[in-house]
Amino acid sequence: MIVNQDFTKRYEKIPVDIFSDSSAASILVAKKIAEAINLKNSNNQPCVLGLSTSSSSIQVYEELVKLFKKKELTFKNAHIFSLDEFYPLNKNEIQSHYRFLREYLLDFIDIPKENINCLDSEISKDGIHDYLENFEKKISKLGGIDILVLGDMGYNEPGSHYNSRTRLITLNHNTRVSSASDFFGVEYVPFHALTMGIETILDAKKIFYLAFGEGTANTIAKLVEGVVNEQSPVSYLQEHSNIDILIDLPAAAELTRIKTPWLTGSCEWDDHMIRKSVFWLCRKLEKPILKLTDRDYNDNGMSDLITESGPASKINIKVFNNLQHTISGWPGGKPNADDSTRPERATPFPKRAVIFSPHPDDDVISMGGTLARLSEQGHEVHLAYQTSGNIAVFDHDAIRFLDFIRESSKIFDFDYNKSDLIYKTALKDLEKKHPGEPDTQSIREVKGAIRRGEAKAACRYLKIPEDRVHFQNLPFYETGGVKKNPVGPDDIAIVKELLQKVKPHQIYAAGDLSDPHGTHRVCLQAIFAAIEELKGEKWLQDCRVWLYRGAWQEWDVADADMAVPLSPEEVNIKREAIFKHQSQKDRPVFPGSDKREFWQRAEERNHNTAVLFDKLGMAEYQAIELFVRYNI
Repeated sequence: MIVNQDFTKRYEKIPVDIFSDSSAASILVAKKIAEAINLKNSNNQPCVLGLSTSSSSIQVYEELVKLFKKKELTFKNAHIFSLDEFYPLNKNEIQSHYRFLREYLLDFIDIPKENINCLDSEISKDGIHDYLENFEKKISKLGGIDILVLGDMGYNEPGSHYNSRTRLITLNHNTRVSSASDFFGVEYVPFHALTMGIETILDAKKIFYLAFGEGTANTIAKLVEGVVNEQSPVSYLQEHSNIDILIDLPAAAELTRIKTPWLTGSCEWDDHMIRKSVFWLCRKLEKPILKLTDRDYNDNGMSDLITESGPASKINIKVFNNLQHTISGWPGGKPNADDSTRPERATPFPKRAVIFSPHPDDDVISMGGTLARLSEQGHEVHLAYQTSGNIAVFDHDAIRFLDFIRESSKIFDFDYNKSDLIYKTALKDLEKKHPGEPDTQSIREVKGAIRRGEAKAACRYLKIPEDRVHFQNLPFYETGGVKKNPVGPDDIAIVKELLQKVKPHQIYAAGDLSDPHGTHRVCLQAIFAAIEELKGEKWLQDCRVWLYRGAWQEWDVADADMAVPLSPEEVNIKREAIFKHQSQKDRPVFPGSDKREFWQRAEERNHNTAVLFDKLGMAEYQAIELFVRYNI
């Protein structure tokens, strides 16, 4: 279902439809592709599809498979061309785009083998030129691409020419870093790739561009509102005459009609919109809230707000008080205090709190200061580590750990021969493993043990008893590779079991959905599904859910319902808790595009939030952690 927007689209240079969720958009695209294939079949004509391997296309392919299985669709007369591929790469490696298309589509439909044209990552370098020329000729001979499904621009790097065709290109550093999670380290990412060119893409008769999630918002803004130039290849799509852009609300976050709708025309001035616009105005004019004037509002597209709710002084006071009331040094509620303007209620005290952490360090990275405060103030804090985090441990750390066990056996009179055998077997297993290949079960267990030990060390430092530390090892994660399974009943049951056992007054969960391999998103889905199934429980009526961020992004201040200030000493406590996770120190396995360590990222975000509060007119703090309340 498309989300209705009353705002004009005058900043948008190309039509875009915003959907309430990715499923609705994917089903629509799959339906349109099926209609096109069936029409071509009825006329005994080939239907030529260009397919990307962006994660946003997965649901589309799954829907096409469903239609095929229901016998509503046949691919016998379809021809498929892949958008891009790493080079060189064995086509059966888990990072192969050919393997991606096989696992999500090709292995489940009736398309003839000779109609599959995936870019060949194993072609010899001497034969590449002729091969790519023939790839283009095949497309042309079939009459061109009828439908092209995109979630990116392939590997057309900044600087790609408008008239470029399918070619071999050298990947830039940023692209290789962004692919590092798939290859278990940037050093294993190929330096080259094969990709359809800009002109090949624009020659497609119909393009569907899908983008979902917060991580795509900046790209969508460039595509829809940006200037067409070769430094932003996605902007070339503005030149296409038959393109549908389908996105969800998080992906639309940077579009003017969503980010600053008051600049596009009239908008509904509810409390959140007023708060959001006032903070925007403060940042733009570099003024605190209480110094904004009627003219400031009128000169910056907000005259309607002054007319409806003014004067400025009245609006300013309301927003100032609202922001001030989010600040609390008592995240679990302050006992024997008036809680009418506090984000958390005073009673009961102490509270039982369950803090869910997708990986064994997200808790301290994102809310380490608040976690320390809850523990110090006497609440019954439970830590629930949802996944083992075992894929994020370097092989050399696993070997060092096993070597320590072997050496310790001499000291504590363990069976040295057995320890030595385990060590040597693991060494052989790791030596045989190709980059990006899943670990053996035993190696995964070792890496999981390393991360559990680190999490326990951080909890001991924060004075959280070991019997309140829960390692859930949700099944969806335990594939051994970067690609994970969707959330399932077993995952939800494990989350439910802990919640029913503790019956918490507070639940903290990661709302930071921009981690590179989607674990946070799946973990949050498991929590929400468990809460939904527990809605009849009496204790849940007295439970509040707080969402934190920090590892990959931070909440917008306008969205925050609770702001926990940290002193310099508490910032140091948070840092030390993060340092207990030694396998993630110095250089994490999956750093994303930010080269800094997680403690550095977290401290900068928390400090910048405090600086922003200061500029808005609040008290000056060293750092602030933000939380958004989720209404059950």
